[in-house]
Amino acid sequence: MPELPEISVYVDALRARILGQPLERLRIRSPSFLHTYDPPAKSLEGRAVRSVGRLGKRIVLGFEGDVFAVIHLMITGRLQWRDPGAKIHRKTGHAAFDFPEGTVLVTEQGTRKRAMLHVVAGEAGLAAHDRGGVEPLEATMTEFEEALRRENRTLKRALTDPRLISGIGNAHSDEILLEACLSPLKLTSKLDAAEIERLYRVTQSSLERWTEILREEWKDAFPSRITAFHPKMGAHGRFGRPCPRCGSPIQRIVYADRETNYCATCQTGGKLLADRAISRLLKQDWPRTLEELEQHVEERTVTRREKEPGTGTPADPA
Repeated sequence: MPELPEISVYVDALRARILGQPLERLRIRSPSFLHTYDPPAKSLEGRAVRSVGRLGKRIVLGFEGDVFAVIHLMITGRLQWRDPGAKIHRKTGHAAFDFPEGTVLVTEQGTRKRAMLHVVAGEAGLAAHDRGGVEPLEATMTEFEEALRRENRTLKRALTDPRLISGIGNAHSDEILLEACLSPLKLTSKLDAAEIERLYRVTQSSLERWTEILREEWKDAFPSRITAFHPKMGAHGRFGRPCPRCGSPIQRIVYADRETNYCATCQTGGKLLADRAISRLLKQDWPRTLEELEQHVEERTVTRREKEPGTGTPADPA
């Protein structure tokens, strides 16, 4: 899912292309994409774009007459910049915003279509889409701490809850917690003052760094291949790969359609966090530390080799 750094790069690219331009036509192919009826989506046509901004993980296009298009790309939704009047792809296309110099296509991969468009009037209508979380790059440390401690949640859940912190999702929370050397399952009520300050500083520096990385990669080009994973990431999507800090293999917890990646050495004192899906299978055999995991893997490897023809150990000469 595009998060604060990715949405910021989208906003930069859109501002450079459509700010001040009139929306000539709005074509919606997928009925499930549009979630409002008043004001009508067609009422945006003929209005010039007066602002392009971010609201959490949403892209907001402000039009003349105080009307806004709020686009939430969800997990696999993406934006494409194409020639004027570009065709909407039959399977992946949701909508097309036609401007004089080009078309913004909204696409979504996969079978579960979750991306959505809301057309709202006035600041009050826009405020209804603000989940209330503090902006991590604007909040003071006191505001950040108050948001984290508002509910006693795990750090992973607190960082990704838009009611607490705005714009952070699954990918960048993994990166932040790795750099801050904090367990994703540590409760916010258990954080001491030093850990709060470290998390605050790392959250800001990590989001700023990733925004600059993406800006440098795309420069003047439109960011057409934004994904939830980046090869420069240290934890997210790196299961089994060496941690960039210590070299230990990155571990993961899988629950429903969410995955948490972490380094046991850097973040949990060597303790493995039980994966519910695997734990049900292994039960009491679930390894509690990296050492136990390595021993478990080694034992399975030896057993497999012994079963392979011609790989057994020589018979005892005695």
